[in-house]
Amino acid sequence: MARAGLTPERLVRAGAELADEIGFDQVTLSALARRFDVRVASLYSHLRNSQDLRTRIALLALEELADRAAAALAGRAGRDALAAFADVYRDYAREHPGRYDATRLRLDPETAAASAGVRHAEMTRAILRGYDLAEPDQTHAVRLLGSVFHGYISLEAAGGFSHSAPDTQETWTRIVDALDALLRNWPAP
Repeated sequence: MARAGLTPERLVRAGAELADEIGFDQVTLSALARRFDVRVASLYSHLRNSQDLRTRIALLALEELADRAAAALAGRAGRDALAAFADVYRDYAREHPGRYDATRLRLDPETAAASAGVRHAEMTRAILRGYDLAEPDQTHAVRLLGSVFHGYISLEAAGGFSHSAPDTQETWTRIVDALDALLRNWPAP
């Protein structure tokens, strides 16, 4: 019989909070069981294993991030949309470092196709339509934006820029400006 009060949703939310506290790579069924003061076996009626928990945390994080991005993009275009989108990712990573790491989890193709990751790609492409990029340049630009945003966010989170001037916010703004300029003047093949 399932322990009263434990549901898959409650466990995943607690797992996401745990990821933010101790790091996504440290989230296991054992760690989650300790949080609820139950035996690991009590969780198996709700979750298959630690990988299932981690996948569900990734799906939750992707959904949260997509909701924030959609709200931020509403009514915006061009550089304003690009900056709003970038800021959502950076702010989410700062507020929820474990969940942000979870968004990088490699999902199997079927799970990925049904996830909010599809919404992220659609929103990125919607931003890029404002720059009049056609395929395959649009795909190249999607990869560029993802690489730059994730790379900067990861380096900043690791303390890579904490001991040097200028301010990291100034750098972030300049990066968005540079990306906007590049997207407006995309090089011909």
